[in-house]
Parts: sequence; structure tokens; C-alpha cells
Amino acid sequence: MKTPAPGRACGVVLVLLSLATLQTLRAQKNDIDIYSLTVDSRVSSRFAHTVVTSRVVNKASTLQEVTFQMELPKKAFITNFSMIIDGVTYPGNIKEKAAAQEQYSAAVERGESAGLVKATGRKTEQFQVSVSVAPAAKITFELVYEELLVRHLGAYELLLKVQPQQLVKHLQMDIYIFEPQGISFLETESTFMTNELAEALTTTQNKTKAHVRFRPTLSQQQKSPEQQQDTVLDGNFIVRYDVDRTVSGGSIQIENGYFVHYFAPEHLATIPKNVIFVIDKSGSMSGRKIQQTREALIKILGDLGPRDQFNLISFSGEATPWKPQLVAASAENVNAAKSYAAAIQARGGTNINDAILMAVQLLERANREELLPPGSVTLIILLTDGDPTVGETNPSEIQKNVQEAIDGQHSLFCLGFGFDVSYAFLEKLALDNGGLARRIYEDSDSALQLQDFYQEVANPLMTSVAFEYPSNTVEAVTQDAFRLFFKGSELVVAGKLRDQSPDVFSAKVRGQLHMENITFVTESRVAEQEEAFWSPRYIFHSFMERLWAYLTIQQLLEQTVSMPDAEKQALEARALNLSLSYSFVTPLTSMVITKPEGQEQSQVAEKPVENENRHRNVHSGHTLFRYHSVGGKASRVSGGSSADPVFSTRRGWRGQGVFDKLYNFPTRLGPPGPLHPHLPYPPHRTPWRPTPPDVMPRLSATSFLDEHDMDLRIKETTMASPHHGIEVTGHYETEKGHFSWIEVTFEKPQLQVRASPEHVVVTRNRRSSAYKWKKTLYSVMPGLKMTMDKAGLLLLSSPDRVTIGLLSWDGPGAGLRLLLRDTDRFSSHINGTLGQFYQGVLWEPLAAADDSKRTLKVQGHDHSATRELKLDYQEGPPGTEISCWSVEL
Repeated sequence: MKTPAPGRACGVVLVLLSLATLQTLRAQKNDIDIYSLTVDSRVSSRFAHTVVTSRVVNKASTLQEVTFQMELPKKAFITNFSMIIDGVTYPGNIKEKAAAQEQYSAAVERGESAGLVKATGRKTEQFQVSVSVAPAAKITFELVYEELLVRHLGAYELLLKVQPQQLVKHLQMDIYIFEPQGISFLETESTFMTNELAEALTTTQNKTKAHVRFRPTLSQQQKSPEQQQDTVLDGNFIVRYDVDRTVSGGSIQIENGYFVHYFAPEHLATIPKNVIFVIDKSGSMSGRKIQQTREALIKILGDLGPRDQFNLISFSGEATPWKPQLVAASAENVNAAKSYAAAIQARGGTNINDAILMAVQLLERANREELLPPGSVTLIILLTDGDPTVGETNPSEIQKNVQEAIDGQHSLFCLGFGFDVSYAFLEKLALDNGGLARRIYEDSDSALQLQDFYQEVANPLMTSVAFEYPSNTVEAVTQDAFRLFFKGSELVVAGKLRDQSPDVFSAKVRGQLHMENITFVTESRVAEQEEAFWSPRYIFHSFMERLWAYLTIQQLLEQTVSMPDAEKQALEARALNLSLSYSFVTPLTSMVITKPEGQEQSQVAEKPVENENRHRNVHSGHTLFRYHSVGGKASRVSGGSSADPVFSTRRGWRGQGVFDKLYNFPTRLGPPGPLHPHLPYPPHRTPWRPTPPDVMPRLSATSFLDEHDMDLRIKETTMASPHHGIEVTGHYETEKGHFSWIEVTFEKPQLQVRASPEHVVVTRNRRSSAYKWKKTLYSVMPGLKMTMDKAGLLLLSSPDRVTIGLLSWDGPGAGLRLLLRDTDRFSSHINGTLGQFYQGVLWEPLAAADDSKRTLKVQGHDHSATRELKLDYQEGPPGTEISCWSVEL
């Protein structure tokens, strides 16, 4: 094989996130060309097998260096990587880490570099390999990785991050999902999708299968006619779904001699909980961290159930309880706790040992005094941002003290704020005591991260859950006993069927509800289950065996955290053997990348562990939005010929107005009618100006001003279907002339959008996501489409509803605005201060020759209307004067 001559370096970077991310960094245009990029992800019974293939050609006349870089989920295992150069395949070989490290060290001694996998985001880690490519040569990269999708607050999520940073002639993503239980809902979300790009997205779905395809043309990928060589593809693409659950005992699925048992029963009552929040208020928490902690605590306290009990302990050098004992989560106690939380100030050292032991003592005393409700659950939630500095500071001693004190009676959850705390210390502390650890990233949405974690543990449904299978039918079963089962999650057990297993496979799941024991029984016919997985298009065969191996390795590695050294070595040996047998890159193995002769021979890919990520500044990379308007100082309701705020696809929205009173309006279903301004207008000499063809349908806004700050409430329902309602609330600040917040709540789908000047928070199924203004968003779910553009316009639309818009407006009268479109869909039942003007308005006859003043009758009340000139900003500032009607309220 020829040895490539030296040449100048020019990298093309291909990035994969969860599914895949492809990106060209430092690539010189017309030199390195990605002419094909495909992603094929097959999700079979929650187990995702993803193949990313990128084909690149060196169009330069000199040798070029091409770098393949990917981001993948921290929970995923790479199973294969290869490069094909001039028809020769160079594979990645998975070895025991010690052997790979020896080869790597030898390469370092020879002055050759090695590529390592490093953490790059909250949920991702980065793999990178570089290779030199001769002029006109083509190279194919192929990456394969696998992961088990975990149910989080009622949904599974598969994420693609798309960043080619150049136009790709053949770009295609295919996601095949097969769920024998049935797909209950499926939605897609993107932070780069435009209306034009959405035409390249197709979704087909039946009861058990779904296929999502994204195949944009070159013209659809272009950022703009002026930037024809730049791609608009830059962001996340997410597929989110859940499955039907009709059998309370769970779903047992069988393929090629292996089984998996998914257990997530519906309609169980929440078990009351006794929870103590242990909050670090040391000096290192000062500033934004303590502010976000206070904000999250206040929200979390408001989510406590009426049957819960709670207490707060704040600590720095010393630990201080809010109350001497647990108190009921009554409205009075919760409000008092919120006031306490709002006043927490950061100063002093970090005494973690005494703080946790105080929480345990409070729970133990309450138990001795029989103050804990029978059948309730006890939880301790610790939040800290640093290592212990006061009192007992030896991590091992703290772990020992806490484990002895808790003695298996309570569950401890540890949240590490930022990277100045040892995650390994917190992880062992939690796993030793029936809980889990989570890192909270320092970012604008840290408060939401805290709230999101609490929602995961807010609703315990069962305790002491145990799975039982006939011993003569199964072997090599994964973890089958769990301390707690929470709403929105899922328990998963996998194993191997023995050769002489019966035709019917049965299982029992035992556990405790609030005040009773319960046993679920389920059966599965082996032959029928095997047949269900014979569709090659939607699955890859023998996937369940790989699922079993994946889950076994993950659980063995987790168990090593809290095991003594002797047992730890035995567990690691089992995990290592499985990793090598199934070609998984795990913390115990490494992938050695082979290359053409004459190039570096020992690039090594290793899987990092969470604690290696200290002192990294990791951002969320999560943005989406779109918007409509209510804001700006005005004292009248205005409407008229094109005077309503409109949004131009060329320049943006302009208008003044604000909702300030309550109004309720049911909608009527039907085909869209003409766009109406705020008020129904009588005939007038001034003709209406039609909406220009380059302007999207007009968004009407209301304009009011009260003497004081005020709350807004809009409630929309459908008389035929009251479960399709929409409610809008908000707070308008008169002095500032804009809203401080606006909240839109949909009953179906159950979703809430809360807009503030800082960001938009979307909450569905208790799962919250924060999106920054003026970042592209395109989200489609059953019954609702949510879009945002770079002008800061967030639209919430449905074919049969009024469109609601929220706008972060930074033009004249900057602030949050609320807009409405398709108001002809309001029904005759609409009412309220503003809603009353959409139906049943009568214009009184002219009382004088002056036709600039009229009287209109609304629900039996007379209102004066005056014809006035207002500025129309649809063509951009400084605006154009046009005639419209204003009504005094």
C-alpha cells in the first residue's frame, strides 16, 4: 500500500448525537465534499440500532486530512466503526482497555496522537478519528451504536443532531420504530426545520409501526437565495413516542431465545411521600445558582401532594432545619416554606455529613413517634455544588456514616450542581441508599433541570417490586428486584429462555401499593412473540440478545459503584467478557482504529465516565420557539383596515396592543374562514387593503391599558368537545407597557407553554423544556403544531382552532405580545371583556354626518367607537398610517 505524502490539513467533521450529528468544521469549500450522508435507525421494542454512513471525496489537488467526529448518548455503546478508503476497509477493533492502552502508549512514545472519546454535552460524548485522503480519493465512514431507550416522564426519545455545515447532494434520515404493544403517540420536533424543509419530512404510522423520513433536496437545504452554498440544517431533530399499555402485568416480548419484560402499569394511585429537601447554601452557591435553586424549590413545593409531608434543611458550615419535624403539605405550610426558600442566602462552608444525618434523624424520629402515614414512602433529596469542607470531609467516611444511618429504610437522591463536586462521591452515596445521582448543569435552565428531576420522583406508585419467573424456564436474568417504581418510568427485566421452555411463558410481578400488597400475572405465547419480530424492514434480527447484553453490562457497571473491591472485580470481569463478546465499547473496553500504512496506527476510542467531566462548561444546545403578540401601551381596543399587527415573512411583525381583561370564548369547528380584525366593521368609505401576497395571514392583536398592573385570562373551549379547550393567562405591567409572562394551556394535547422575556418553557406530561427566543423550532404532535422563527414569533396552531401567537418583540414598545389568528373560528358562546367583540356585535345607525364616530352594541351594552389613524408596521418601521376603529372600555 502506498504511503501518503504529507499535505496540508483540512478537516471535515461528522458529528452524531443520539442518532447522529454530521458536521463539517474547518472544511474548505470545494475541497472536501460530503456527497452522501445517511442515518438509518431501527428501534425494535425500545432498543435502538443506529447506522451512520458518510461518503466524502477529496476534490483538492493535494493530500487532505478528513476528521470524522461524532456525538452519541452517554448511555449508548459503539459497536462498530470502519473506514473504506480506495476499496480497502479499515475496521475498528474492540479490545480490553489494558491491551488497547498498551498499544496507545506505544504510539504516544513514537510521537503519534490518539483519538479519545470525551464528554461534550449533558447527554452526549464525542468520538473522533482523522485520516489523510489522497487527491480525488473517496472515503466512506460507517458508525454503528446501540442503546436502550429509557422511558422518561411518559415518553421515549430518540435524538438526531444535524449539522453538515455544507450542502449534501444525498442526505437522508430514516427512523423505523416497531413496538408490538402499539404506539400510543408519536411526535417530532426540530430546532432547524422551516416550512420549506418540512416538505421533506414524512411520517407514516400504523398501530405497531412508524417510519419517519427526512430527505431534503439541495435547494431545500439552502439557507437563502443569497446564501446558496450555506445550509440551514443546524440543530436537533427529535422523535418522541410512547406505547399502549393494556395489560397491567406488563408486556413480555420474545425473540430468538431471549425475552424482555416491560412493566409500567397505568392507573395506580400515587403513594404519599415524606420528603426532606437538603439544600446547600454555602458560599460557592452564591449568585445565579442560589437564585435558581430558590426558584426551583418554590415551584417544587407547589407541586407537593395534599397527602405528602415535608421539611427543608439548609446547610453551609452547619445544618439548620426549617421546622423541628415534618409537616403536612397544606396550603398554609407550603406557602410558609416558599417564603423560607425565597430567603435562603449563600455563605459559609459545606457540611454534607451533618446535613444528611439530620435529615435521617428527622425521619427516624417521625417514624418512632408514628407520625409517618402507613404505607408512605420516605425520600431525601440532596442538592450540593461542592465537595465537603466542614465537619467530616472524608468522602468514604461520609458514605459509611450515611449508609449506616439510613440502613435501607429511606431513599437518598443526590443532585450535583456544576462540576466542582465529585460526581463519583454523590453517585456512590445515592446508589448505596436506594436512589440515584444526577448532575445539574449550570445554565439558564438549571431551575428547570431541578424541577424536572423532582417530577421523576414526585409520584411513587409501587414499592418493593419483584419479578418472578419459573426457574426451569429462564436463566441469566437481569436485575429483577426494585425498591421503587415511579409514574412515567418503566421497569425492564431481560433474560434467556432455556432450551426446553414451555410454549406459554408466564411471569408474576409482586409489589406494595399504598395500603395493600399486589400481584400482577401475565403470560406470553412464545411462538406468537417470535413471529412478531420477523419483519426485517423494521428490526435487525437477534436484537433482543443484544438488548439483554446491553442491559446486563449497564447494571453490572452500576453495581460496581457500591461493591467492595473483591466483588467489584468479579462484576467487572463479567461485564468485560460481555463487552468483548458483543463488541461494545464500554468503560472496560476500547476501540483501536486501524489506518492506512504510513499514518498513525493507534487511534483509540475509550468510553469516559461521568466523573471525568469535571470543570467542563457544558451548554444545553437546546433551543426552539415561535411567537404572537400582546403588548405595548394603549388605552383602546383598535381594529381596522390592515391596522392589525401582521407578520411579514420578509421583515417581521409590528403592532401595538395588549390584552388586559378576562374573556372566555368557545370555538366552533369548521373550515378556516377569512381573517377578521378585532371588531366587525360597518361599511366605510375607506376600502380595506388586502393582505399582500408576501405576508402570511394576518395576526390580530388586542390593545388595552388599565391604571394598574393586571392579570390576563382567556379561556377557549368547544361546546361539542370541552376537552379541546385552550386557556391563556398572563400578567401585564402597565408601567413597562408589556407582559411579564404569558401562559397558554391546552387540554388536548395536555401541554403548557409559559413565555417570559428570558425564554419559553414547554411542559408536557410533567416534562419541561426551555427554549431561547428567536431560535428556530418546528414541533408536530397529535392535535397541535408549534413553530418558532428567528424573528421571535412562536405560533401554536391546529387545523380546527384559533391560532395563538406569542412574540418576544424588541421593536417599539418592546416586550411580550399576544396575537390571535383565525378568530372566525370563535363560536357564538364567546364572551369576556375582549371576547365579546368577536360575536353578536351590532352597529347603531349614524347619529350625525360625522362618520368617524359610531356606537356598537355588544351583549346589551353600548360602546363608543372612533375612527382614528394608527401605524401599520407590516412593511417594517417606521410604519404607515392607516384608518381603523378604536373602542373605549
